Amino acid sequence: MKYIHIQTFGCTANQNNSEILKGLLKQSGYEITNNEKIADIIILNTCIVKQKTENKIKRRIQDLPKTKKLIIITGCMPETDAKQIKQLNSNTILLGTHHFKDIVKLINSYNNPQFTSAKQNKLLDNNNETKLLLPKIPKNKLISITQISEGCLGNCSYCKSRLAKGKLFSYPEQEIIKSIESDLKSGAKEVWITSQDNANYGLDWANSRKGYGRETLVSLAMDKGEQKLPKLLNKILNLNHRFKLRLGMMDPNNVYLIANELIQIYKHPKIYKFLHIPIQSASNKILKHMNRLYTIEQAEEIIKKFRKQIPNITISTDIIVGYPTETQADHKQNLNFIKKIKPDVFNLSKFSSHKETQAGKLKQLKPEIISKRTTEIMQAHRETALANKQKFLNKEIKVFVNKKLGDNLFESRDENYNIVLINNKDNLLGKNIEVKIKDVGVHHMIGEIK
Repeated sequence: MKYIHIQTFGCTANQNNSEILKGLLKQSGYEITNNEKIADIIILNTCIVKQKTENKIKRRIQDLPKTKKLIIITGCMPETDAKQIKQLNSNTILLGTHHFKDIVKLINSYNNPQFTSAKQNKLLDNNNETKLLLPKIPKNKLISITQISEGCLGNCSYCKSRLAKGKLFSYPEQEIIKSIESDLKSGAKEVWITSQDNANYGLDWANSRKGYGRETLVSLAMDKGEQKLPKLLNKILNLNHRFKLRLGMMDPNNVYLIANELIQIYKHPKIYKFLHIPIQSASNKILKHMNRLYTIEQAEEIIKKFRKQIPNITISTDIIVGYPTETQADHKQNLNFIKKIKPDVFNLSKFSSHKETQAGKLKQLKPEIISKRTTEIMQAHRETALANKQKFLNKEIKVFVNKKLGDNLFESRDENYNIVLINNKDNLLGKNIEVKIKDVGVHHMIGEIK
């Protein structure tokens, strides 16, 4: 029996992919281990969204043992950095993000004389692969991570992921439903919908695709009433199981088209009142330079609409600090957005320069400028987010306990997907309980069982 160690970097979709890799390998007779030393095979599931993460992975690849262990690098990096990976560590085999299903075939054939460079290259090509209805070993059995598409219709000037992920490929609706239902039957109580942009879902079905840009596809979809995400969500929520649905990231330009339909769906008791809408910049000038297809006014309009109908909804957003053409005036617009909108959850990234992208070819801002702006924006967020949570103090709320953090420490979520920590000697995992909020922080609250 061979032992396999898998290390995962990056996003929720990558976590889902690792669960699938483990399931496929376990089904084929391999043993998954957390102990790298006893592993015969080491797999790194990589991510290239942030330069900091990419650098960490490359150092890890360089430090991997130069032994007879089989080293497999998978995820997004092999499709964009194959040559560099081989330079860092020649003792590696590459498996692209579109070929996860080939993991067992690769392991079984890599030391065969017939495993040529041509066959290696084939594992890096773009292949529409549906990652559903596959065996998987979930990190948390209470959570079903369900990917609904691969790639996107965007052309963001800074994004390296699109070079690896490719154009939008939406998974069949029927298979998504079957996959979720299978997970629910296996004991899952939360469903996380994930992809690069969930609001993109189905837009690649608007026509035969070839020769059409994103704007044309969206127009065709709207004319034909083919916006697919609301229909998919309604079918998921109508499944005859007790669970909570968390809808992941959606770009503002696509949400803007279906905001009214989504608001009605968000009123359903099974869905977490959590809206992740990344703006990336509050400056229309920078948004244009980024090739983001919306204005900041449209993004704010979406947030206001949701808050009007669902007052306590948790708003999550992302901002990239230090885009090469960002001025102090643009920075102030980011600060003003945080102070005005007061997002509850905030993902702040320093601009990552990827030479393969349009933005990577521009003159970069000085690191000290980016660091100073990052500090100022994060401080503004900490103040506004903490103020947001004051309304929950001493309130009695219902939560679902979805994670055990320590001997007596549990993590739970309220209906708005706020983190509520509970210290209790009893096993609360998987239970719906009522707690009283005794304290609040920027990113969590402290609950006490009534």
